[in-house]
Amino acid sequence: MLRNVRALAMPALCAALLAVSGAGHAQGVKEGLKIAFLPKQINNPYEVIADNGGLDAIKEFKGDGKVVGPSDAGASSQVQYINTLITQKVDAIVIAANDANAVVPYLQKAHAAGIKVVTFDSDTAPAGRQIFVNQAVSEDIGRGQIQLTSKLIGGEGEIAILSATPNATNQNTWIKFMQDELKKPEYSKIKLVKVAYGNDDDQKSFVETQGLLQAYPNLKAIIAPTTVGIAAAARYLSTSPKKGQIAVTGLGTPNQMRAFVKNGTVKAFQLWDPGALGYLAAYAAANLASGTITGKEGDSFEAGKLGKRTVGKNGEVVLGPPTTFDESNIDNFNF
Repeated sequence: MLRNVRALAMPALCAALLAVSGAGHAQGVKEGLKIAFLPKQINNPYEVIADNGGLDAIKEFKGDGKVVGPSDAGASSQVQYINTLITQKVDAIVIAANDANAVVPYLQKAHAAGIKVVTFDSDTAPAGRQIFVNQAVSEDIGRGQIQLTSKLIGGEGEIAILSATPNATNQNTWIKFMQDELKKPEYSKIKLVKVAYGNDDDQKSFVETQGLLQAYPNLKAIIAPTTVGIAAAARYLSTSPKKGQIAVTGLGTPNQMRAFVKNGTVKAFQLWDPGALGYLAAYAAANLASGTITGKEGDSFEAGKLGKRTVGKNGEVVLGPPTTFDESNIDNFNF
């Protein structure tokens, strides 16, 4: 490309070099930015994929990235890490919040100290951040879960939801839209009997699945809009006499769910690419910290391989629609 532009006038050449300064390097992003990812749980497989996507982006724009966080998903478990990051004077914090409100006062302290805050995957109240990078439109995720479940159970029967923590912003938002979708006439023969919480813990989610089957012998489906929950539910059903009789669906990664799809425990489930989500969040944080955007509606920025992105209402940037995975396509994905 540079060979083709050498004949251009100097101003045009400078503009081109600013716009394209290497693969994935966004226009106007400063080098050497210190960006910290703060996941819900440091050992959550989904969070690891998302955080690694963010670290990949940070390498592209020559920043200094790291991941810190708690081993549990408690509402206030992230507070001490925010305080430490303020002391360390990072340029930006990218956080998947365990609670919509508990961390807000501490994130506001970070902002007052000149640190930019981006939420991704699970939002805080708007006062806690400048930008929220959402997986997809929340309403579409919630309604889509019910639409898929209805297909899997033939439009009738008892269903349960196996969520993460009771305070998880993303889970509660999706569940709200699931419940609203169920009010439509076409779902009149589907009954939501229980919303259970596995706290994004594998063993607790496994036990909760067992409890749902015992309490509701006519259960037809479990929707787990959490990668930990869906894997635990599938593991329990895979060795249960109810295997094949109860649909397990929700949000999971292809790699963790592949074996359950192959052995017939799971017919279909959904997700976006969590690595791309973290990647996009890192670029949003870098642009905020560089001053190329402020997070107001209509701001736009370059996000490396994901291209130009625009900030929408309430500071939201959307990655894109989720993919439905089943036996026909699951081997095409590796994450």
